Order: sequence, then C-alpha cells, then structure tokens
Amino acid sequence: MPARRPAPAPLVGRFVTLEPMTEADVPALERAIRRPEVFAGGYGGGPSGLPADEAAFAVFARASYTPEPDALPFAVRLRGGPDDGTIVGATKLGDLDLDNESAHLGWTAYDPRVWGSAVNPETKLLILGLAFDHGFGRVKLQADAVNDRSRAAIERLGARFEGVLRRVQRRPDGTWRDTAVYSILADEWPAVRAGLEARLAERGDRVVQLADRAAAD
Repeated sequence: MPARRPAPAPLVGRFVTLEPMTEADVPALERAIRRPEVFAGGYGGGPSGLPADEAAFAVFARASYTPEPDALPFAVRLRGGPDDGTIVGATKLGDLDLDNESAHLGWTAYDPRVWGSAVNPETKLLILGLAFDHGFGRVKLQADAVNDRSRAAIERLGARFEGVLRRVQRRPDGTWRDTAVYSILADEWPAVRAGLEARLAERGDRVVQLADRAAAD
C-alpha cells in the first residue's frame, strides 16, 4: 500500500508513552538531555554542540523537534510508577518521502538514567511500527560514525549497515562528521519486531524508575 503520513497521536507502550512534541515540552526535555554525556557521542553535533544554557537549548530544540509536514517529533515519557509522565527523551520520524516510501528514524536522545533500560527498545518498537503500518518500505537510522553507543544500539535492532557517508555534516566546532547509515526494510520488519518484543519480554512488567537507574550507575 502507498505510504501515508501518520496523524500526530500518542503511541502507548508498556514502559513509555510517546506524545507529539509541543513547545511546552522543551523545559522538561532540557532537564533530561542537556548533559555533556548525551552530546559526547555525537548527538547534536557532539560535545561542541551542547547548548550553553536553557535559552540556547530552546533554540536547539525548536530546530530539531518542531513538527513539519515531513516530520513527526515525539517526547518520550515514562509510563507507570513514581516517575509516570516524566519526559526522559525525544525522537523523531522525519524525512518522510511518501513517493519513495522512505523515512528516517532519528534525532533520538535520552536522559542517561534510562540508558540500558526498556525505554529505547520500546521507543523503537513503537516508532518503527508506526512507519511500517503506514506503508513505508524503508526506515533509515544513522549515527555519527564515532558514536559507538548509538551504533551498537542500532545494530542490536537488527538494522542492516549500508555504509559510511564521509564528510557529510559540519559539527559546531568546525570539524566534519562521517555518518554511519543503517536501514530496516518492510520485509525485515517482522523479524526486527520479534527481536524487540523478545527483549522487552525479558524485562517483565517492572516499570522504569529514574531512582533505580541512578542507583545502578
């Protein structure tokens, strides 16, 4: 079936709820991800892209997560438990190309206190499901070629490595980024979905709590 632009609507999982991003979400997102360790691996242009203060982050967030005709940004909120509703990150389904049935899942960052939890696999499960349920045939995922953490997370999804685009984007400090590109095709989605569902099943039904994650670090 032809690709269709998804309507903005919440995506509800067991551990997270993804809600269409609004201007009101920016302060909470700033508290979650304006951290050196988040930008260290290459997100937002790398360490030199870390916004200096709340005002600078607001400019960065508006540029990255404002809804557009070809982009659906989401705030990632915890679901259940004492931290229910807390924004712990953001992601976006962007570069929507309906004619070519392709999209880009990216612009993803999380509070370090939820790294290694159920948050990322369920976020990817929900967004990928949204894309493929709306007729997209290819979803691209990418990361700074030096961002080992993000590349490992993408590879764990079962995404296929396509190659490295060299000198593709200037970082805020003037250096040039190489981008590692991966993709998942529609006929690969059932296996990827099964893998994500199995990972989440291993975690049981215990909610993600920020205090628990901080204690584990």
